[in-house]
Amino acid sequence: MSQKKRILLIEDEEDIASLLKLQAEVFGYQLHVEVDGINGFNAVLREKPDLVVLDVMLPGQNGFDVCRKIKSHPETKNIPVVILSAKAEELNVVLGLELGADDYVPKPFSPKILFSKIKAILRRGRDTEKAQKTLSFDEFTMETDRYLLRKNDKVINLTLSEFGILRRLISNQGKVLTRNQLLSDVNNDDSFIVDRNIDVHVAALRKKLGPSFKCIETVRGVGYRFTSDKQPA
Repeated sequence: MSQKKRILLIEDEEDIASLLKLQAEVFGYQLHVEVDGINGFNAVLREKPDLVVLDVMLPGQNGFDVCRKIKSHPETKNIPVVILSAKAEELNVVLGLELGADDYVPKPFSPKILFSKIKAILRRGRDTEKAQKTLSFDEFTMETDRYLLRKNDKVINLTLSEFGILRRLISNQGKVLTRNQLLSDVNNDDSFIVDRNIDVHVAALRKKLGPSFKCIETVRGVGYRFTSDKQPA
């Protein structure tokens, strides 16, 4: 029998913590609770959980600060983080994602939706992009080392920036990436975006991929997400 995935919940609302602890058992996860930011981060360092669910409004230290510390510490930076927040305004969502959170769930929320997001994040390999030179999705095949994209046997000509954006979105399937994340990710890659308006590049990319390609989803006020019924292979 495989070992249960370990989730650390940092949440000071007792009713929410109790509900999620019960639901974690239903979904097959082991869940530990901390009720403030300082002890929460110490628990992340100590326990190295498989995933952290983090409230924003916490005593001691707020969730954004805890997220920043998790993602900047060499021992914890690869641990996925899901933010819970009653602050669902776009700026707060963007801030959480740009600090490195893998997803956000606005309060009030459905535990079923939260755990479906957790399942998707844990299933996603964090080093998928580095490990794979070929990514396949729908009718497309992407050869990342040759900067080549094919639809069936037809080559689709992309600029380096368009290729970089598409590769980053595919490699983070299901995760919302902000415009700034896409800019910094691609500029740190071996392509360079001259036009810093990500929306222009995404529009051009969609046009080249064709009207039937619906996998690049716009998340209003935040950025973009790659969604597909099939996991890139």
